[in-house]
Amino acid sequence: MHLTLAAAETLVLDALKRNGVEEGNALSVSRALVAAEAAGQSGHGLRRAVAYAMQAKSGKVDGVAKPILYQPYPSVIQIDACHGYAYPALDLAVPVLTEMARSQGIAMAAIRRSHHAGVLALTVERFAEAGLVAIMVANATAAMAAWGGRKPLFGTNPIAFAAPVTGQDPVVIDLALSRVARGKIMAARQKGVPIPANWAFDRDGQPTTDAVAALDGTMVPSGEAKGAALAMMVEILAAPLTGANFSYESTSLFDDKGAAPGLGQMIIVINPEAGGGAFAAARLTELANEISSDPGVRLPGRRGLTARRAAIENGIDVEDDVVDAILAV
Repeated sequence: MHLTLAAAETLVLDALKRNGVEEGNALSVSRALVAAEAAGQSGHGLRRAVAYAMQAKSGKVDGVAKPILYQPYPSVIQIDACHGYAYPALDLAVPVLTEMARSQGIAMAAIRRSHHAGVLALTVERFAEAGLVAIMVANATAAMAAWGGRKPLFGTNPIAFAAPVTGQDPVVIDLALSRVARGKIMAARQKGVPIPANWAFDRDGQPTTDAVAALDGTMVPSGEAKGAALAMMVEILAAPLTGANFSYESTSLFDDKGAAPGLGQMIIVINPEAGGGAFAAARLTELANEISSDPGVRLPGRRGLTARRAAIENGIDVEDDVVDAILAV
């Protein structure tokens, strides 16, 4: 089905509201899911809407919760998402961190008792558009073992980074520390199609092309041992340093069973002038130009931005089964 972005947002918004999500929260979530879909990240897009709605109906997510902001230090905020969705907490954090980083040089947000953070690029990009550099990490339900193990301990635990480029789109890097995002395996399961053999292991630690077996097993880390070590680093930043659950303590983001996931996110925002002086922005642009001058090189983040601009103008195509499921929930 072909939908405008506004129609897609309304589709998700109505489904969430039917299942007890407060309108402001539903609007924040629907915008985030549709933006992910428009950016070509369908694993974090509309396919998540049914699970989100079911979780609100069952009480696994508090659909009426409002995030609470604390400021224990001049350049630090803590946000309790109160077992609601992550997006309202992120929407609360962005303007506060932007102002803090501009005035103090650096700012940090620690978000706890949160939920699926979606496409982290969409959050850090907002800071780069304001002339700031941002780093964000998040943990997720355990899906990846420590290197050499079989027990899921870490989530796919993404890292995102964004930096401004004068007169151009920002540089935006967003990567899961598994070989692929787990949402891609979820999408394959929903479509009933196989996955490449180097994406995941089954419960016995063997490579699998079966998406169902992959979701019951563990993800292959990006860069093998290096990726597993980075996943541990993100786990430390996103869980104990925010007051959130560890990945292995969290419940699934894909169903409505069990307690709230209670995940964590950390965002660090830097004013470029704080470290590099008045010429920092120009130097960032110089680096971006030097990289892109090499034929065949495309700066990270440009593909998603291009896709979203096309979607704003032309709309998006969504599989009929996804639309039907959202209408039915």
